Amino acid sequence: MLSKIPNTFILIFFMIVLAALLTWILPGGEYIEVKSNGETTLQFRFVESQPQTWQVFSAFFKGFQRQSGIIVFILLIGGAFWVVNSSNAIQAGIQSFLAFTKKLEHYSWLRYIGVNNIILVLIMLLFSAFGAIFGMSEETIAFIIVIVPLALSMGYDSITGVCIVFVAAGLGFAGAILNPFTIGIAQGIAGIPLFSGLGYRIFCWIVINIAGITYVLIYARKIRREPQRSPVYKEDEYWREHQKAGMNNIDYHTPRSAWIVFGCLIAVQAAFAILSPVTNLKIGNASREIILIPVLLILFIISGFFSLKKSVHFFLLTILVFTIIYLITGVMGYDWYIMEIATLFFVMGIAGGIAANNSGNKIVSLFMDGIRDIIPAALIVGLAGGIIIILEDGKIVDTILYGLSKNMKDLGRVSTIGIMYFIQTLINIVIPSGSAKAALTMPIMAPFSDLIGISRQATVMAFQFGDGFTNMITPTSGVLIGVLGIARIPYEKWVKWVYPLILILMLLGFLLLIPTVLMKLGGF
Repeated sequence: MLSKIPNTFILIFFMIVLAALLTWILPGGEYIEVKSNGETTLQFRFVESQPQTWQVFSAFFKGFQRQSGIIVFILLIGGAFWVVNSSNAIQAGIQSFLAFTKKLEHYSWLRYIGVNNIILVLIMLLFSAFGAIFGMSEETIAFIIVIVPLALSMGYDSITGVCIVFVAAGLGFAGAILNPFTIGIAQGIAGIPLFSGLGYRIFCWIVINIAGITYVLIYARKIRREPQRSPVYKEDEYWREHQKAGMNNIDYHTPRSAWIVFGCLIAVQAAFAILSPVTNLKIGNASREIILIPVLLILFIISGFFSLKKSVHFFLLTILVFTIIYLITGVMGYDWYIMEIATLFFVMGIAGGIAANNSGNKIVSLFMDGIRDIIPAALIVGLAGGIIIILEDGKIVDTILYGLSKNMKDLGRVSTIGIMYFIQTLINIVIPSGSAKAALTMPIMAPFSDLIGISRQATVMAFQFGDGFTNMITPTSGVLIGVLGIARIPYEKWVKWVYPLILILMLLGFLLLIPTVLMKLGGF
């Protein structure tokens, strides 16, 4: 039966064809800016449609252009991790981590709660906080290569590994507290104080996380008891074989080259600490100056020295950990995006390869092996990008938006906020970028909410929920497709697994919107 399921490439190509068919059915349209009395508003007008034909084939090329940043990001990370993991450093770290968790089971109260449950909850809350505070999205791709093998080593599957990182960040993104890329832009356009209504959004974030994490824990418990029940049990054979090979071939040692790399990294970080001793960390609309880089330098020197005394494997893990720490620091303190993050991991791969005493040719060979291994994920991201290309070139994206939003004036407040939420959810399928969707929809929705007696804050929350939940399922999301490609989870199997969770979260989102129109809430 499974052999008859179309390949992910075929499914996405069918979606491109469907998008092209819609360009023949729907009229063309666009929103234009109109200035009146010193104010700029968006008005819709119909334009000549642009039916798409042969463009379904060129969409692959244009999709690659549109998603080039994420594609290069995936390739660089895949190559860098392959270089680092060629020494079995990640397997060594997993072995040590599992040994540590075994020790924790000696405590009866931890054993009663479940050590693995505590670990899953803590990691998911961490990534959810990242999603809620600074909008972690593309960054999750980098963690999949580490977390998925860890999840399998703990007795789970790759779906659980994706949930620990990607779904957790998605829960935080949907229940955003201080996310500047969604809440910040939407509230700014709506003309309300930035990050106002914080109290109720924190409450929503807590409720959403309780629902999402509980769902994942129930599933993870079932898979740990019966691994064969996993829908991706066959696909996970790839990870199991890699782990088995790694666990049996760990030669603990520390070559001289590792000490040389250690000294070079200290020098680079010391220069960074001198040039930028104070980091202005931004959390939402607030910021705070912290002497962070010098502190990280000291921590790296201490941890690097003791890890080198143990084995190069643990030194490579130290480099990986500090790469992630600098990723977070760069995003929150220096406005880094995927180019800077990809560069950071690229340097990690080179440093890791040299520390493991590999020659230049060997490092290049390993890097290319990693790219070859990860290239299907990059190709799928490019193909998926073609869906939105067809809709945009066909001039029907704005038509879809206009058609969904024009018939809400005669409805009650609860029904209206529900339809706003539904519209934002549907739009997210064709415009997965939260920032772009806020810029397009909020100039229309915010004034409309004034006419029907709904607070603009409630309208922002409808956008927030509609933007967040379907990010975990929409095929136009390059991040989702990239995550699934790296984890080797077929898109159709992911949809079958995740849609009940999406339905639960969408219903929960609607219930959380009701108090925003029926109750007096702070900031609403």
